[in-house]
Amino acid sequence: MTTIVPCPNCEAPVEWSDRSPWRPFCSERCRLIDLGEWLNETHRIADPTDAPSEDPPPSDDRSTPH
Repeated sequence: MTTIVPCPNCEAPVEWSDRSPWRPFCSERCRLIDLGEWLNETHRIADPTDAPSEDPPPSDDRSTPH
C-alpha cells in the first residue's frame, strides 16, 4: 500500500516512496521555499523562555498622588 501525504508547502499529494526524491515536499521548489522560511525565521520552533509570563507586568502607574 502506498502512503500519500500532503506537501507541507502547497498541500499537493505526495507519494511517500523512493520515487519521490523531495518527500515530504512535492518538488525541489517547495522544499526551497520551506527552507527559506526557516532561514528568514518565518518558521521557528517556539522557545519556552519566550512564553509570556502568567504574572502581570509590574505597575508603573504614577498618576496616583502620594
